[in-house]
Amino acid sequence: MTSSAPRRTVLAAALAAAAGAATPSAQAAGASRVSAAGTAAAPTAPDTAAPRKGLVDYHAWTTAADWARGHARGTGPAPGARPGIRLVHPAGTVDYRDPHTGRSAAWEYATWTSPVHTLTAPATEAVASWNAHTPPGTWIAVELRGGYSDGGHTPWYVMGRWTSGDGDTDIRRTSLDGQKDGRSSISTDTFAIDTPASGLRLASYELRATLYRRPGTRLTPTVWRLGAMGSDLPDRFEVPPSTPGRVGRELVVPRYSQEIHKGQYPQYDDGGEAWCSPTSSQMIIEFWGRKPTQQQLSWVNPDYADPQVCHAARYTFDYQYDGCGNWPFNAAYAATYRDLQSVVTRLTSLTDAERLIHVGIPVITSQSFLKTELDGAGYGTAGHLMTVIGFTKTGDVIANDPASADDAAVRHVYKRSQFETIWLRTKRKDANGQVKSGSGGVCYLYFPAHPTAAQRRVLAELGVR
Repeated sequence: MTSSAPRRTVLAAALAAAAGAATPSAQAAGASRVSAAGTAAAPTAPDTAAPRKGLVDYHAWTTAADWARGHARGTGPAPGARPGIRLVHPAGTVDYRDPHTGRSAAWEYATWTSPVHTLTAPATEAVASWNAHTPPGTWIAVELRGGYSDGGHTPWYVMGRWTSGDGDTDIRRTSLDGQKDGRSSISTDTFAIDTPASGLRLASYELRATLYRRPGTRLTPTVWRLGAMGSDLPDRFEVPPSTPGRVGRELVVPRYSQEIHKGQYPQYDDGGEAWCSPTSSQMIIEFWGRKPTQQQLSWVNPDYADPQVCHAARYTFDYQYDGCGNWPFNAAYAATYRDLQSVVTRLTSLTDAERLIHVGIPVITSQSFLKTELDGAGYGTAGHLMTVIGFTKTGDVIANDPASADDAAVRHVYKRSQFETIWLRTKRKDANGQVKSGSGGVCYLYFPAHPTAAQRRVLAELGVR
C-alpha cells in the first residue's frame, strides 16, 4: 500500500457473486458487542416502496411518511423544513463505557426501527449511511438486522456509533469489528456474507437508529436520512469500458492535496499521507459552498495550509478502525454542513457518473490499482479515494486526485477504460500476483437537501431519493 492509501484495504473480500467464491478479510481489532440500548424492537411491517432494480439497491428513509412508517420508542418528528426524527422522551437509560477513552457514563436513549426492506436482488454486501446532527453530549448508533435468503436472521449488527464532535462530553465515534454469526460478519463499515459461493444472500434488512443524550438535558440528536446500499456484483477482474455519452463538462471543484499534510496530526491516521477520503470529502463540501468557520478551525496550527483538510480528517476519524477512511463516517461528516445530504452507494458504470456530472453533482470514487494500471497517477494503492469532476470531450475522466504533490497538481485526466476497470472491478491482483478485492464501484454522493428538479430526477434514476 502506498502512502496515499487509507490503512484499510478497499473492502472485505466478499464481493463475489454467485459464481465466485471469496472469504471476507478479517479486520481484527475489537470485540463483538450488541447495542447499548439492549433489547431489540419487534420486527416491523415490510416497506412497500419499490426498490431499484439491478445489482445495486440503495434505499433510505427520509420523508415524514417514511419516519411515520417506522417503529418509534421515544423518538418523534423533528421540527424544521427537513423531515427527521429526534429524541422526545427517553425509552430508558443505559451505561456505556467508551473503549477509546475508558470513561463510563449513563445515557438516556430512544429508538426508531425501520420497516423491513426487501432487496430487489438478494445481496452479498450492505453498507449503511446516515445524515444526522448531534449537539455536544449526544450521539447515535446505527444497526442493521438482516433476513437471509433461507429464512434465517442475523443478529443486530452495529454499523457505527457516531457523533460529530470529540469533546469531553462526547463519545469517540467508532466502528465495531469482530461482529459475526458464522454466516456473515462486519468489517469496519461493511456487512458481508462470509461464503457467497454457498448461495446464501441477504434478502432483506431493517435499520435501527438509537439516539442518546446525557440524562437531564433537553438536547437531542436529529436524524434526517437513514439508509443502506445492498449489492451482489459480478466477480470480475476486468470491466468493459462504457461508451462515452454526456461528456465535455467539467465542474469547478476546489483542489486540495493530502500530500502537503504529511506529518501533520499523526494521531489521525498517521497524518495527511493517508487522508485521501477526508480530503476528497472536503473538496466536494466546498464545491457546494460550505466550509468550517474560523472558530471551528482555531485548533489547527496557523502555519498549516488548507486547515479545513486537517479539520475533515479529525472529524471523520474512526477510533476503532484507527483511520479516516470509514465510508459512512465521511458521508455523515459532509451532512453536518448546512442543508447538505450524503449517501454511500455503488454506481454501475461511468455512464452513471456522466449523468451526475451533467446535472452538477461530482462523485467521490473508491479504487485500488497498481502503478502500471492507471497512466499518469504515478503511484499504486491498495485503496484510494478521489473525486470525479468531469469528462473530456472524448469521454476520459477528469479527476481531482488528492494523492498529488500540491494543490496545483491535483487535477488529472485519466483514461476512461483504465479508470472504469480500477473503480468497478471486484477482483484484482497485487504486485505479488495475489488476488485482492476491488471496491466494485463504491462512491460517496454529496448534494443539497433540496436538489434541483434535474438533480432529483437523475438521483432517483440511480436509486437515490
